[in-house]
Amino acid sequence: QVQLVESGGGLVQAGGSLRLSCTASGRTFSTYAMGWFRQAPAKEREFVAAIRWIRGGTISYTDSVKGRFTISRDNAKNTLYLQMNSLKPEDTAVYYCAQRSPRTGWDPASDLSYDYWGQGTQVTVSS
Repeated sequence: QVQLVESGGGLVQAGGSLRLSCTASGRTFSTYAMGWFRQAPAKEREFVAAIRWIRGGTISYTDSVKGRFTISRDNAKNTLYLQMNSLKPEDTAVYYCAQRSPRTGWDPASDLSYDYWGQGTQVTVSS
């Protein structure tokens, strides 16, 4: 079992920045990859960014956040980060981190590729 706890959400004006953190506990040694997803009101959950924990740390972003968001990890602290700059009102959502255990067939953008999820943290961007 892996437990994930997100933090760092809040209210920010458009153009501002936030840094989300996701700390993992439990069977963290079995992490293959982690990702960030978000869900806005009345919308489906969507992929934001993902990083492979091993083998060079392959990174993926959804197009709408490229150049604005940066995903990173601290293996020693079992922590995943999402630095969000130049925030827009359309970035408003609950942000979730997710973890994948080691196995083949990872699709970074598919929520079916992940085994454990955090409870989410609210990000609200005002115009």
